[in-house]
Amino acid sequence: MSEETLLWGSFSVFVIGMLALDLGVFHRKSHSVSVKEALTWTAVWIALAMLFNLFVYHYFDKEEALEFFTAYVVEKSLSIDNIFVIIMIFSYFRVPDAYQHKVLFWGIFGALVMRVIFIFAGIELIHKFHWLIYVFGGFLIVTGVRMVFGEDKPIDPEKNPIVKLVRKMFPVTASFEGDKFFVRRDHKLWATPLFIVVMLIEGTDLIFAVDSIPAIISISEDPFIVYTSNVFAILGLRSLYFALAGIERYFTYLKYGLATILVFVGVKMVIADYYKIPVEISLIIISFLLAISMIASVVIKRKPVS
Repeated sequence: MSEETLLWGSFSVFVIGMLALDLGVFHRKSHSVSVKEALTWTAVWIALAMLFNLFVYHYFDKEEALEFFTAYVVEKSLSIDNIFVIIMIFSYFRVPDAYQHKVLFWGIFGALVMRVIFIFAGIELIHKFHWLIYVFGGFLIVTGVRMVFGEDKPIDPEKNPIVKLVRKMFPVTASFEGDKFFVRRDHKLWATPLFIVVMLIEGTDLIFAVDSIPAIISISEDPFIVYTSNVFAILGLRSLYFALAGIERYFTYLKYGLATILVFVGVKMVIADYYKIPVEISLIIISFLLAISMIASVVIKRKPVS
C-alpha cells in the first residue's frame, strides 16, 4: 500500500467514523438542536480542522498548511450563504426542528460525494486544458458581480426542477411522516415532503459547489488539500446552521463580502500565469473582506422603510 493511498484511506475512515458517531450516537433520536449544542459542535469541528491543519504542517510543510487554512476559510465563508438558502427552504416547507438535523446529515453526506467528483474533475481539467483557468476565473468574477447587482428573487421551491422531478417519480404524502423519507401505503412507495427537502438541499449544494470548487482550486491544486479543507468546512455546516438560524437578518452586508471574495479569487486565477499572489496575502485579504462585511452588518443598521 502506497503512502498516498494510506493517507486518503485514513482520512476517509476518519470522516466515516465521525459521521457514524454523529448520527448513530449523538443524534440517534430526532430532537431539536439547541443553540448551546450547535455552538459546542461548531467549536468541535473548528478545533478538529485546526488539529488537522497542524498535521498538514508537520506532514507536508508550511505552504501546504497555509493553503489548507485559506481554502478552509473560503469554503466556510461561502457556506454561510448556503446556510441562508437552507433556512429559507426549511421555512417554506415548515420542517419541524426535530427533523432538521437528519435532513442536513443526509444532505451533507451527498454533498461530500459530489465534491469528490467536482474536485478531481476540476483539477484534472485544469491540468489538461490550462486555458480553463481563465474560464473558471472569469466565471467567479461574473458570479461575484451578479451577487452585488442582481436582484434578490424570492425562492419558490415548487417551481424547482428537482421538486417537479420527485413529484413525477413518486406520489408525495400531504404531510410529514415523522422523520421518514419514504412510507408504504397500499403496497405503493410514497415519498414524504422531507425527502423533497433533502433533494432540494442536495441541489442547492450542487449550485454552490460550482462557485466554491473553482475558488478553492485557485488556492491549491493539490487534490488532498482541496478535498480535506472542503470536507471539514462541510462537516461543520450542520452545527453552524443551527447556530446561525434565526440571526440571518443581522448579516445584511455579508453577501457583499462574499461577492468581493469571489471576484478576488477569480482575478487571482486569471492573473496566475503572470503573477501568483502569495497564499499569505490571499488569506489576509479574504479574512479582511469577510470581517469587514460582518462588522458592517452589525454596526450599520438598515433604515426603516417609512
